[in-house]
Amino acid sequence: MSLIFFGTGSFAIPSLRILANDVSLVVTQPDRPSGRGLRLTPSPIKLQAIELGLPVETPEKSRAPEWIERFLEIKPDALVVASYGQILSQRLLDTAKFGGINLHGSILPKYRGAAPIQRCLLNGEPQTGVTLMQMDKGMDTGAIIDIRRCEILADETYGDLQFRLAAIAAEMAQEWMPRIVAGNYPIQPQINEDATYAAKIEKSEAELIFGRPAHEEYARFRAFTPEPGAFVRSAHGLLRLSQARLSERLGEPSEVISTSPLTVGFLNGSIELHEVQPEGKKRMTGRDFANGARLRPGSRLV
Repeated sequence: MSLIFFGTGSFAIPSLRILANDVSLVVTQPDRPSGRGLRLTPSPIKLQAIELGLPVETPEKSRAPEWIERFLEIKPDALVVASYGQILSQRLLDTAKFGGINLHGSILPKYRGAAPIQRCLLNGEPQTGVTLMQMDKGMDTGAIIDIRRCEILADETYGDLQFRLAAIAAEMAQEWMPRIVAGNYPIQPQINEDATYAAKIEKSEAELIFGRPAHEEYARFRAFTPEPGAFVRSAHGLLRLSQARLSERLGEPSEVISTSPLTVGFLNGSIELHEVQPEGKKRMTGRDFANGARLRPGSRLV
């Protein structure tokens, strides 16, 4: 079979690896500025495609006429799409015999959109999964081919959950793509009335606020770790959080309840800050930060 693979984020990497022998072209987002120096950085999928020796293109708009012509020349059986970041036009989908096949990180029709895994964690869902979908011109509105479900673990972060879902997506791609290009697969329309939308993440959403409930802010930490990175504001500057755990110990919002581990009060509970990164410094344990900042039980972070 001949496939064109559209992907950008690391969620798509296992699927690309497992389909690599049948991929004629990889399409990903252009290199973007990243880091303090804003250096142009290739997407995870571009790096993976290069490592696999696959041809890769980075169109600013893959639906542009010149790219449509390029894809038509390949005559693909299907377009495989995972964590790509652009909406594919109907004309683009029509370049492949069996159209676009999307691997989406939620149980559709819930969490359509750009950030299904993070929104699912933020909302405290107990379960999620991967949906294999026949694409149409809408945003994640196409007919469902298959759904694989999994439970969300109690302390699982976005990075952890995305890793597990990416492996599930790859298994589904391996199982279903031969059947799809043979024309042997079922489709089930989505129930649009049950749809929810997972909007793109804004960095400001990753701030934990001491005056909000501890369990909600711990869900926020999990949803935005490692990207875009959860943080709190303190009298010692902004603290980025890389490891944390929910605690049942009670204290006033922003109160230091313990320094070993560094445990800080939120509404109706507290959070243990196991690893933090103060502004302009390297990561350190919460205990080391507390010692350096001369924090003591009963003192405040703000």
